[in-house]
Amino acid sequence: MNTRLQEKYKKEIVNILKDKFKYKNDLEIPKLEKVVINMGVGEAVKDSKKIEVAANELAAITGQKPIITKSKKANASFKLREGMPIGVKVTLRKSKMYEFVDRFVNIALPRVRDFRGINSKSFDGNGNYALGLKEQFVFPEIEYDNVDSARGMDIIFVTSAKSDEEAKELLSGFDFPFKK
Repeated sequence: MNTRLQEKYKKEIVNILKDKFKYKNDLEIPKLEKVVINMGVGEAVKDSKKIEVAANELAAITGQKPIITKSKKANASFKLREGMPIGVKVTLRKSKMYEFVDRFVNIALPRVRDFRGINSKSFDGNGNYALGLKEQFVFPEIEYDNVDSARGMDIIFVTSAKSDEEAKELLSGFDFPFKK
């Protein structure tokens, strides 16, 4: 079963990219490969229940159970030992990825306070786009009353594009609201 954005990609975005960049082969056309969502939970060092709360919130947002990331090195100044849980992350692919991108662009981004568009300079040089959110309240799945503290998250959109220009055109096709 294809989602709305998958249909849009196959019918519209592929043709736009093909015309603009003059691809000879259909496999050259960039596509969205995965979306990685990472939530750092620094306060989990003092209270281990915070990591479970963050994992439940991320599971509600993405519809997929997150992986708990653990520290690789000990750091005495942060009272951090090796192997302690310090964050959660999810990698979305295929239909779950397209559903998340659809909800993110059309529902979550407009709910960001003082939103004027996303930065068009956050590409990494290889066609991947990263952005950060300061709080998880922009997603409608999170109830404001049940949250103990605001947690930020990093969202990385990994594409198969060779350049940032191709990736920006691809994401613009998915209606990403870039600043002019």
